[in-house]
Amino acid sequence: MNLIGEEVIHNTFGKGNVTDYDDSYINIKFETGEKKFVFPDAFKNFVKFTDKKAIDLVEKKLQKQESKRIKEERIIKQEKALEQQRLQMIEQKRNRRNKTIHPKIQSVFWCNEEDEKTCFENWEIFTGTIKSGKKKGEPRSLARMNQNSACLLTKRTSDMKEEERRILGLFMVNESFDGREVTDGYIGAHPIYRIQLSEEESEKMLFWNYYSDEKFPNRMTWNSGRQRYFDNIWLAQILRDIIALRENTEGKKEAEEFFNYFCNINIINQDDLEEASGALTRS
Repeated sequence: MNLIGEEVIHNTFGKGNVTDYDDSYINIKFETGEKKFVFPDAFKNFVKFTDKKAIDLVEKKLQKQESKRIKEERIIKQEKALEQQRLQMIEQKRNRRNKTIHPKIQSVFWCNEEDEKTCFENWEIFTGTIKSGKKKGEPRSLARMNQNSACLLTKRTSDMKEEERRILGLFMVNESFDGREVTDGYIGAHPIYRIQLSEEESEKMLFWNYYSDEKFPNRMTWNSGRQRYFDNIWLAQILRDIIALRENTEGKKEAEEFFNYFCNINIINQDDLEEASGALTRS
């Protein structure tokens, strides 16, 4: 539709007619003279056509312009968010380089039958309770653990020898986790980095292939206690061996992503990772 000659009404200048226009501006002649307006923006508030077809045409232009504006704003927001994410990743890498990571911030748990039933349904583990002192009976807080930590879940039933202790699965803690702030005794799993081993896999993943006591490296004893701290390197070795164990493409990918994330966040060089040398390998 050609708008030249079309009648308009302006809130201040009254009636007028279009003399010229393009995608950016429109010229309108009033009794007081010719005026130039931004087009179609001027038709949002103080200028309007009298012809129905002209009104519909301008309305479509305004809607198209608004859609374009919303799309551009969304792109700008996305670009800003990506840039912020990039800067955060740079800062996190810088902090990791400057941060001394304790060599044993992982935790291994002795799971009972109830734990085995519920842990992989709820993806959380109870730290246990304090056995003596003023805080006896209260949930334990594991001060050494933080967002770089993982929980290793193991099992040994009464009819099994200690050296037969199996690994049931493992998970990274939530990214915001701080062991010093645990009040209810429960450690929740990361939404992505978590693995439950099958029965067949668990039989091949023996805990004592990785763990050894510094004072008694050949001894395999766990007489009491629910939790022990675990070496960062040992857990990386476990993840690497799970990758080697799994033939299923999806399961192998799950373990590889976990392994890469764990080594990155704990500054472990995968190429320098030695073979496991737990107490069982020395017997």
